[in-house]
Amino acid sequence: MRHVVGMANETESAAKAGAIIIPVTDFQQNCCLLWCETTRKAVVIDPGGDVPQILKGIEEMKVTVEQIWITHGHIDHVGGAAELRDALKVPIEGPHLADNYLLDNVVASGANFGLTGVRNFAPDRWLNEGDQVKIGELTFDVLHCPGHSPGSVVFFNKDMQFAIVGDVLFAGSVGRTDLPGGNHATLIKSIVEKLLPLGDEVGFICGHGPGSSIGQERMTNPFLQDAGDEA
Repeated sequence: MRHVVGMANETESAAKAGAIIIPVTDFQQNCCLLWCETTRKAVVIDPGGDVPQILKGIEEMKVTVEQIWITHGHIDHVGGAAELRDALKVPIEGPHLADNYLLDNVVASGANFGLTGVRNFAPDRWLNEGDQVKIGELTFDVLHCPGHSPGSVVFFNKDMQFAIVGDVLFAGSVGRTDLPGGNHATLIKSIVEKLLPLGDEVGFICGHGPGSSIGQERMTNPFLQDAGDEA
């Protein structure tokens, strides 16, 4: 597990949220356990598999998970979602309905990568642009950011200037678009119109590898050098 520094807004020194990253499966996908420091209520974001490891992380952090959030429907982000929902008896929120075809084919997708024990599922709530998700005293805005997948969503907390972006944007790269439903032009449009305007100070956790900030990616990400001036 990798600890993430506690997050606070600019006017408060005390951390409002805490998070750990639990890399799961051979894809080393960044499953995120995020919690409200005030209430110790928590959410698991993108439980791609290795559910026993996720449950161990929850126990070690001594938090109460009340929800599961999904950024998009690819197998490495959802492979453990149904199992974890059953284990914790909590609802799944997200992604956008446009990824329904992916959630209907989790088993088939898992078979392609040798992943067993995965299950097709539907979330308890599909998410749309402008929706909000909440855990404890934390509220995140939902941004629909298609391109990597049609139903990809990003979770953004304005107060803490912090986002969870799934596979839309990475440190030094962007999400792959060669999978069914992917479109590079659409992805770049999502980043330029939805993420860059959030502001350079916004830090983010992505689906794989280290996190970054909007400002860092605006300046250095090779995929955004021709697009950054548009936002």
